[in-house]
Amino acid sequence: MSGQNDTSPKRPEHTGSPPPPVVPTAPPAALAADVENQTTGTGLGVPGILRRWKREDSLRRGSLALSGLSTVSSFLAFIIMASNKHGDSEDFNQYEEYSYVLAIAILSMLYSGMQAARHVHQLYTGREVVQRRTSASADFIGDQIMAYLLISSSSSAIPLTNRLRDERIDVFTDSSAAAISMAFLAFVALALSALISGYKLSSQSYI
Repeated sequence: MSGQNDTSPKRPEHTGSPPPPVVPTAPPAALAADVENQTTGTGLGVPGILRRWKREDSLRRGSLALSGLSTVSSFLAFIIMASNKHGDSEDFNQYEEYSYVLAIAILSMLYSGMQAARHVHQLYTGREVVQRRTSASADFIGDQIMAYLLISSSSSAIPLTNRLRDERIDVFTDSSAAAISMAFLAFVALALSALISGYKLSSQSYI
């Protein structure tokens, strides 16, 4: 009947051609390169992490060696200068420059000894005594200060030693020269250590 509603399902009408298939596109070149870098180890992969660990271990061992050298050199400078007494007329206490060398040698020996002990603790336990950023800053500042004091004491004692050796060459002047040489060697070790600590400080991540 024409008055009743037609409820039978209607077939979809074909109005045109079927939609084109979806073709996957390649990732952008920058994204692909970034993924490749992460997987091949240019900075974020496993090889990059291993290289970083090896570099940090080498720096720790280098710092330990330099701290040990500075400790031994400062100790020898202290012992040689403290025992440089040969009668009433030849005593290092009579010269302020030699007393200055002795005092700085003691400070350098204590500082370098504590640094060496801290590096040994880090190498054998794998734990930092203090926070890494704090230790890097303290090492950089401390190494520079002690290196300056050592070169300052050596520079002040060299002219006096040269003047005394022009007058006479004996055990007193030879011992003074040996103590100054040991103090200068400690300065070289701490100056190199300051370079390493400066590199550690500049390579810290502040993110």
